[in-house]
Amino acid sequence: MTAELSLYGLYIPTLLLLAIVALICTRVLGRFLMRIGFYRLVWHPALFEFALFFILLGGFSMLLTSRGY
Repeated sequence: MTAELSLYGLYIPTLLLLAIVALICTRVLGRFLMRIGFYRLVWHPALFEFALFFILLGGFSMLLTSRGY
């Protein structure tokens, strides 16, 4: 995945945009999981959210590359 997005002459890597989307999704999922009480079952919540971020980032990256972007 070497695609870049040009915004007014400023090239932004696609991975940066995917990381921002994954971060937003991680925050939303984290709040939802906290609300339903899932974090009572998790040993280390910060580590869990860190892993969740990378799982989402990898998933979004795989989704984007499978579509040919």
